[in-house]
Amino acid sequence: MAERGGERGGFGRGFGRGDRGDRGGRGDRGRGDRGRGRRGPKREEEEKWVPVTKLGRLVKDGKIKSLEQIYLFSLPIKEHQIVEFFLGPALKDEVMKIMPVQKQTRAGQRTRFKAFVVVGDSNGHVGLGVKCSKEVATAIRGAIILAKLSVIPVRRGYWGNKIGKPHTVPCKVTGKCGSVTVRLVPAPRGSGIVAARVPKKVLQFAGIDDVFTSSRGSTKTLGNFVKATFECLLKTYGFLTPDLWKETRFSKSPFQEFTDLLAKPHKISVLEEVDSTPVY
Repeated sequence: MAERGGERGGFGRGFGRGDRGDRGGRGDRGRGDRGRGRRGPKREEEEKWVPVTKLGRLVKDGKIKSLEQIYLFSLPIKEHQIVEFFLGPALKDEVMKIMPVQKQTRAGQRTRFKAFVVVGDSNGHVGLGVKCSKEVATAIRGAIILAKLSVIPVRRGYWGNKIGKPHTVPCKVTGKCGSVTVRLVPAPRGSGIVAARVPKKVLQFAGIDDVFTSSRGSTKTLGNFVKATFECLLKTYGFLTPDLWKETRFSKSPFQEFTDLLAKPHKISVLEEVDSTPVY
């Protein structure tokens, strides 16, 4: 029931991708494709990326080599191009749900669309973005950007002997949002992801191969279900296990290390579109 309820939503037409929601499912996909069709000019914008933060300048100059270096010093990422720079084509996104939300005004109801988007590289990085907008395409675009800004590292571990690459969560972790509680339990290699559709997609994007899950509460509230799963993955690096007891060697923060480079003045070129038609 949780699995079927997790996909509930759409535009008041039953289940988004369930038994009766074929129309809703196609509608979501159609809008997603329309949004993706506009990615041609966007790539040109990415090539012309002019960083506006110190961190962005260091990344573009090649002074910071990986996202882990940013996470080590807990530096806030304010530009989504930073995440794209490191993860690049490996980063994939999926629209989990688009739901209408309404606000009562004097003139009547004002309807906007809320989009939930998950991004990940299936190799230890996952992000969740939620955006509300008047148009579906704008909501999806904004949610993708917010998801990239919220990308977190996911710690993976072993169920038994440490043979091969890490394949599951390092320990039991619990996440909660609203009434929804999600618990991830390490599983032996080959078990697969034993979960409902919603957390399964998030765990696949995080790069976890085997895990048992347990959920309780109103899991049909997809937004809370996704957020609870995301909180679980966020907590994986919150546990201090014996293999992390090594002595910490403190090093300079990138801002301190490259302070001379950041002190140099830099110009931000702003291109203005000038209409070629003459005005009489």
